[in-house]
Amino acid sequence: MGTATKTDTTTDAQATAQHAADSHDLIRVQGARVNNLKDVSVEIPKRRLTVFTGVSGSGKSSLVFGTIAAESQRMINETYSAFVQGFMPTQARPDVDVLEGLTTAIIVDQERMGSNPRSTVGTVTDANAMLRIIFSRVGQPYIGSPQAFSFNVASVSGAGAVTIERGGESIKERRSFSVTGGMCPRCEGTGSVTDLDLTQLFDDSKSLEDGALTIPGYNAGGWNMRLYKESGFFDPTKPIRDFTKKELRDFLHHEPVRMKIAGINMTYEGLIPRIQKSMLSKDKESMQPHIRAFVDRAVTYTTCPDCQGTRLNEGARSSKINGLSIADACAMQISDLAEWVRDLNEPPVAPVLEALLQTLDSFVRIGLGYLSLERPSGTLSGGESQRTKMIRHLESSLTDVTYVFDEPTIGLHPHDIQRMNTLLLQLRDKGNTVLVVEHKPETIAIADHIVDLGPGAGTGGGTVCFEGSVDGLRSSGTLTGRHFDYRAALKEPVRERSGALAIRGAAEHNLQDVDVDIPLGVLTVITGVSGSGKSSLVHGSIPGDAGVITIDQGAIRGSRRSNPATYTGLLEPIRKAFAKANGVKPALFSSNSDGACPNCNGAGVIYTDLAMMAGVATVCEVCEGKRFQASVLDYHLAGRDISEVLAMSVTEAEEFFGSGEARTPAAHAILARLVDVGLGYLSLGQPLPTLSGGERQRLKLASHMGEKGTIYVLDEPTTGLHLADVEHLLGLLDRLVDSGKSVIVIEHHQAVMAHADWIVDLGPGAGHEGGQVVFEGTPADLVADRSTLTGEYLAAYVGG
Repeated sequence: MGTATKTDTTTDAQATAQHAADSHDLIRVQGARVNNLKDVSVEIPKRRLTVFTGVSGSGKSSLVFGTIAAESQRMINETYSAFVQGFMPTQARPDVDVLEGLTTAIIVDQERMGSNPRSTVGTVTDANAMLRIIFSRVGQPYIGSPQAFSFNVASVSGAGAVTIERGGESIKERRSFSVTGGMCPRCEGTGSVTDLDLTQLFDDSKSLEDGALTIPGYNAGGWNMRLYKESGFFDPTKPIRDFTKKELRDFLHHEPVRMKIAGINMTYEGLIPRIQKSMLSKDKESMQPHIRAFVDRAVTYTTCPDCQGTRLNEGARSSKINGLSIADACAMQISDLAEWVRDLNEPPVAPVLEALLQTLDSFVRIGLGYLSLERPSGTLSGGESQRTKMIRHLESSLTDVTYVFDEPTIGLHPHDIQRMNTLLLQLRDKGNTVLVVEHKPETIAIADHIVDLGPGAGTGGGTVCFEGSVDGLRSSGTLTGRHFDYRAALKEPVRERSGALAIRGAAEHNLQDVDVDIPLGVLTVITGVSGSGKSSLVHGSIPGDAGVITIDQGAIRGSRRSNPATYTGLLEPIRKAFAKANGVKPALFSSNSDGACPNCNGAGVIYTDLAMMAGVATVCEVCEGKRFQASVLDYHLAGRDISEVLAMSVTEAEEFFGSGEARTPAAHAILARLVDVGLGYLSLGQPLPTLSGGERQRLKLASHMGEKGTIYVLDEPTTGLHLADVEHLLGLLDRLVDSGKSVIVIEHHQAVMAHADWIVDLGPGAGHEGGQVVFEGTPADLVADRSTLTGEYLAAYVGG
């Protein structure tokens, strides 16, 4: 009996002893120094939801994305062969001493999706690919393989003789081929056709020699202009209106032909196809401002008359299932399409139907059921883009992976935030590690573990201020802890309007003939659930004339050569001030022009490409990273050289250019705006790619504040902003209104709603269930009324 008891005890001890493999339950980071991180060391629990908080620019993204996720992805890439790695993005090891316990990282960032004109919601989520398979197998009449339903595949055919070596002899055989694609031949699968206004391309009363062309980039002496003048197809000294029919055709429509101009091989083609290829085939949003302005003037976009905007040819539209073509299916609201797919009973394609239904149901569950598959991906907001990227992960059977989210609540109404929280918890409960960079208290509240970075931004941040639970954060005394339970009070009294902007019969997208008067001279907030029609109302109905300044969610683009000084136009008055003080030309004080260090071409670093290995950047030995020639640094303004000025913080530079020998009013005005939006800690020469999302948003706001206009339209200005930064933003909006401007804000943040003078609430739902004005009035009236979803959440927020 005693022996039996001993055996039982031994067995119990073995059962309770932890297996060695189960002891790795932490991600350990020691000595992280990426960007502004100052030897950060943290321990993050696995299979838990960890939220990273802190003011914008405190180092959250540097720790989560630049250190943990970057190293995980780099190590995964190293498992592939050198050949495969050559096709993958190369990543250097982050500047960190120790990283232990990493798992596979899946990154869902807030970068907007590519705005290729051929990219739609259906193509980026593979829903279109599955629909094409279903229609190719089940659609009647049968027209061909899945590519017959693709608007990216053109129909082509051909025949000819081929020579085959067989048995030592050359045998000629006749071969033919044909590909049946779904592309509409008229619009080439884009859904719209363009008409060029020739009067915007050239002045026909002038000759080419006299500068007839008025297209950006076609300047006198430039290669584009030389190509036309020296082509030999027409007389460049003759006014265009005097061209013969043949000369005009050669000038406007000639097919591509090779020729030598000044000893250089070039391709000549007519002006219209050349403009279409070089400008019209590109996404308008990615163009430089002066080219975009030209395209807006010269080009009229109209729906393709052949395919009615569906992008598909007649054959693809003729094949139907239960009376519906693939074009009809893609045009349906996704929630309706899901029901249609659910009702299909087609055993031959049952597995594809099941996969498609899973994807469509994920759209509905994540709050995007109001979209359609034909919606161009470039028109999605930042929040919509991020949630669309989440679709493929929701039903994944992968476990023990690390999901990394960058502010998943961007662009979400408080009602939708609850839904997002549920999804994050579902991912965690499958056994995954979920890391979230977030500012919204509703999402911070569901965290199992919190890492708060700060205490400030930029060089004032980069340290861990708090690690622990939500309750611990509340009592921690950090900036986030102090603001966690802060609630903006309803504004009493509100300002009086000075007029109204009348919108009548607005019907863009899902708007249902909306009539609304937006008050002027006050702070107006346009709100409503995601997809209710806010952006359609504001961007589609408010005229973008000279008096309206629109600040949208578009991302700031820029290379390592771009910085706050170049982006805001600040460098121009600084260069002129240096040039005037030293009696030299301004171009010397640009690291992208005459003053650039010849060794590194003004980059400050030398890049060494190592093929499939991460490239190495070493500080330039000649200029020591200062980017300028040594002779340029001999020129001073008030005792400082240009590299020292670019190393200044915005606050320091504002003082420097505000008085004394360096006084430059134009530069001081721009710097004052940067301080106004809370970016006083940034250095003037900090590369744009190193700025956080919130910093980029405020930099954009500061650059637009210098424009002359009476109406400001801001699209979700709180994106990427900490609770403390939102207070700063409200003060800025107040100052704008008090200076006589009208401010219209599309926003979901309750603090901004509570601070408004007037609220226009759209809804009641999303997609075709929205598009109506469900409330107009003051915030206090909305709280008292509580008849809308926004009213309920705002009342709960202010404790009304």
